[in-house]
Amino acid sequence: MTPPDETDELHRAGTSAGALELHEPGEVVSGTSAEGPGALVAAGGDGDGDSTETSSPARRRRRPLRTSLLVVVAIAVAAAAGLAATGALGGDSTDSASAAPSGPPATTKVKRTTLSSTETVDGNLGYGDTSTVQAPASSGSESGGGSDSGQSAQSPQSGQASQGDSSGDSGSAGIVTWMPSEGDTIKRGDAVYSVDQQKVPLLYGSTPFYRTLQSGVEGDDVEILEKNLSKLGYDGFTVDEEFTSGTAEAVQEWQDDLGREETGTVKSGDAVIADGARRVADTKASPGGALSGELLSWTATERVITVDLDVEYEDSVKKGTKASITLPDNSSAEAEVTDVGTPTTPKSDSESSDSGESEDSDTPTLPVELKVDDQKKLGNYQAASVDVELKDETRENVLAVPINALVAEGGGGYAVEVVTSKGSEYRPVKVGLFANSLVEVSGKGITEGLVVGVPK
Repeated sequence: MTPPDETDELHRAGTSAGALELHEPGEVVSGTSAEGPGALVAAGGDGDGDSTETSSPARRRRRPLRTSLLVVVAIAVAAAAGLAATGALGGDSTDSASAAPSGPPATTKVKRTTLSSTETVDGNLGYGDTSTVQAPASSGSESGGGSDSGQSAQSPQSGQASQGDSSGDSGSAGIVTWMPSEGDTIKRGDAVYSVDQQKVPLLYGSTPFYRTLQSGVEGDDVEILEKNLSKLGYDGFTVDEEFTSGTAEAVQEWQDDLGREETGTVKSGDAVIADGARRVADTKASPGGALSGELLSWTATERVITVDLDVEYEDSVKKGTKASITLPDNSSAEAEVTDVGTPTTPKSDSESSDSGESEDSDTPTLPVELKVDDQKKLGNYQAASVDVELKDETRENVLAVPINALVAEGGGGYAVEVVTSKGSEYRPVKVGLFANSLVEVSGKGITEGLVVGVPK
């Protein structure tokens, strides 16, 4: 060490304001050196140095100071990294609750919705059942006529047209002079066919004309005639069950428009009765042939869907039941059940064996027919196999969760795993309608928006 008196002498001899000296290792003080103001000077490092040679020792001492500064910086960086790792510098931290091994792998929310249960079955698109038009019996019919064999059968009486083949000869029955083409649509008042150049028109109704209608006659068939005349624009009579003189005058006008003889009476073979417009499916008779037997077959004009429904689903359908139809091109249309028939009787084992049919034919089925209001939705399909999704039951404004959110309880019943900020817990639920991968749920603490666990 430099003696105190020598140190004082150094200060008195050459120190100037602003110079730095190192008296003890690491200690920095003011002093003067040959390098001018601001130089770093080593002072009394080991007691053997010459205090007058300050320049060279100062250069040798700069490197240890720089090293010390680098060490300090490195320590500071390491400390900062440690603080960041612990979140002390504001970094994101891991939520230990969401990573808890006991929590569900995924979650969803209880939602309020409308559920509809459905049953998808096979169906057929077409024009429905086919019925035939038969030539009338030749008993007393002067010109043509006929009946739609799809109507109720009547026993031959009072000049009624028979539902069977005509046994009369061609002279008494007449000659067919015109037939419609396959695919033609026949509406009220249009000719179904012509015999001996006399048009035989279509009238709408449920009972075929089975007798001659003339003044003084009363009955349901008179009312059918008058309803049709009124719809066709004829008047001068009251639509009821009485054939009056006013009715006779209207009939004469109608006959004149058809090009028929104006008799004022209507015989059993003068018109064909059906329940609405018809579409010709096939013609059996040809112009020039005798008016006898089957003349043509026809269907309804609108395409319908028919289903042979397994009787186990009988409770799922009734008139008015809604359905969705999927066509072969995957387009769809809405439909509605219009008719539910009577279940078929299963065939006996011997009948099935004789006919070569499979055992499936032993299962009774229920014939169901559906209509499609928007026929354009059916495209150009005339006949096709389709999928029919019957909408069985609808529940509106109910709480629902995915079916896989249900957890079976040991003692029976179901629960859902409810997830909260504090963890998860199981709450029992009462289940209702299952539909579209969802299930209706209710119970204490089950509310809309509640978070529940589901498998991933």
